[in-house]
Order: sequence, then structure tokens, then C-alpha cells
Amino acid sequence: MSDVRKVQVGEVQLAYRVWGEEGAPPAVLLHCLGEDGEDWRGVVGRLAGTHRVYALDQRGHGYSDWPGAYGFERWRDDAIGFLQALGLERVILIGHSLGAVAALLLAADRPELVDRLILEEVAPPRPADPPQEVPEQPAGPQPFDWQAKVAVVAERNAPDPVWWEALEKITAPTLVIGGGESSHIPQEHLAELVERIPDACLVTVEGAGHLVHEERPGEFLAAVNSFLAPRP
Repeated sequence: MSDVRKVQVGEVQLAYRVWGEEGAPPAVLLHCLGEDGEDWRGVVGRLAGTHRVYALDQRGHGYSDWPGAYGFERWRDDAIGFLQALGLERVILIGHSLGAVAALLLAADRPELVDRLILEEVAPPRPADPPQEVPEQPAGPQPFDWQAKVAVVAERNAPDPVWWEALEKITAPTLVIGGGESSHIPQEHLAELVERIPDACLVTVEGAGHLVHEERPGEFLAAVNSFLAPRP
């Protein structure tokens, strides 16, 4: 994998990896809870053939700072700061789960920064039903800050209603990728999300579950490449 680089964004130092030719269209990848930029290793090679790919370790994960303060708006703002620090404009923004929510909020808050938006197994910003509970922290060292898990559960149970209302502000063409009925994300919720975003489509990879790009990388890449192909 690529060497880890670091950049200061506000009060946190963020780690990231980069692949592809300089000058190629930029694509920024945001991982799920508990992972880091290495999580994209199965698909980044193909993406880097056509794009300059940046895979971020989000705060509380991997080699980035673990400040103890988390939440989807903080992850959103970190990603915005990351784009600004590296001088990236009009990016392909790809997020998975936690990273997809951050990408969703970024595209709604700063639509001018996003050329295309790809959301893999994103939990729509609606109250979880039934409410989630924070599991007990496992013993021993963890690969991420457990307080990030606490923050995600709290905001999944009681998301800011503004987040749902703001989805109509997204101007980027949007692809939502679902993993089918084996996912813990109700697939009908993804369909509702697609209806809310002005220019969005849904691709379901049946049997992939929540980890589409890991379990079915070929079908994930096929959906992404088809979506990114130039429009007539």
C-alpha cells in the first residue's frame, strides 16, 4: 500500500494515503467505523488507474489523531478541511457507512466541492428504530477510539433533523450502493434516501451485505465505473 502521509486540519492531524497520477481527477475515500484508509485496498488499484485517489484515516481511526471528540459533523468538517488543505476541488467523493454519512453531509453543506457522490451502505439520517445500544467495549487495545462508536450510536438514534432536510441541497449526481437483504441497513431506507436526493440512483448488490466493496469488489467497481462514465 501507499506510504502514509499526514496533514494538519484544524485541531487534528489527519493521516492519508494517495495513489494514481498527479493531475488525474481526484477521488477521496472515507472509510467506515473501526477501519482506516487500508480498508479500500481491494478496490483502490482499479480506481487509481483513472483517478488520483486519496484514502483518509478519519479522526479516531488509524494513524490520525484520536482527540476523544467525535460526531458526523466533525467527520464532515475534517473532510472539508482535508480537501482545502490539499487544494482539491470538485472531487469524486466515496464513503462507506460512517464515511458515507460524512460524505452525505459534506455534499449537502458544500455542494461546490463534489463532482460525483458515491454512498456505500449509508444509514440515512433518520432515527434508528429500534434505538441502538452501545455494546460493551472489548478488552485490550482497539484499532480505533471506542468513543467514536459511542458518538455514532448517539447520533444514529437522534440525528439532527436538519440533516435529512438538507439532502435536497446536494447537486452532485449520486450513486447509492446497497448490499441487499443480508445487510443490517434496511434497503428500503436507501430507496427513500435516493428519492430525497435530487439526482440519485440505487444499485443493489444482492448478498453482499454491509461490506460491498470487500465482499464483492468486482460488482462494486462495475457499479462505480458505470456511474463515473461520461454522461451523454
